[in-house]
Amino acid sequence: MRNPLQEQLLKAGLVKKDKVAKVVRDQAKQRQGKAPAAPAEEKVDAQRLQAERAERDRALAAERNAEARAREIRAQVRQIVESSRLKRHGDIAYRFTDGDRISSVLVDDGQRTQLAAGTLAIVRHGEGFELVPRAAADKIHLRAPELIALDHGRVEGDPPPPGDDDDEYYKQFVVPDDLTW
Repeated sequence: MRNPLQEQLLKAGLVKKDKVAKVVRDQAKQRQGKAPAAPAEEKVDAQRLQAERAERDRALAAERNAEARAREIRAQVRQIVESSRLKRHGDIAYRFTDGDRISSVLVDDGQRTQLAAGTLAIVRHGEGFELVPRAAADKIHLRAPELIALDHGRVEGDPPPPGDDDDEYYKQFVVPDDLTW
C-alpha cells in the first residue's frame, strides 16, 4: 500500500519499484511494532521505577520472612518449655544471676543438686523462670540461647561468654556452684 507521493515519484522515474516496496515493508513493520524502537525517556523512567519497587518489595518480603521465622522460633521454645518444665515444689530459694540482677526460684533439695550438677537448667518463660531437663535446655539453646538463664551443664566446646579484664583477676577465687546464699 503506497502513498500518493510514492506513486508520483515512481511514475516520474525518480525511484525504483523495489526501493518503494522496501520502504513500504519497513513502514508496515514499524506500525506492527516488529522493528526495534528506541526507548523513550518515559519508558526508561518507568523501568527504573519498576526496578526500585521490585527491590523494595524484596526487602519487605525478606523482613516479613525474618519476623515470621522469629515468631516461629518463639513458639517452638514456648512449646518446648511448656511440655518439659518440671514442677517446683520446694522451700529452698535457689539464687542465680540473671543479667545484672539476682533472681531466685523455689526448689527442693534434689532439684538444687541437679541444678548444680547441670542436669537441670533454668530458662526464662514469660515473666518468670522454669526448670527444664538437660535435653530440653539443649533444644532451647539451639533456637534461642538468650532465654537460658542458668545452665551449669553446657558442653566445654561452647564459646566462652565475653568477659572483662576483671574476670582474669577473679578466676583465682573459686566459688562452688552449689553454694546456698
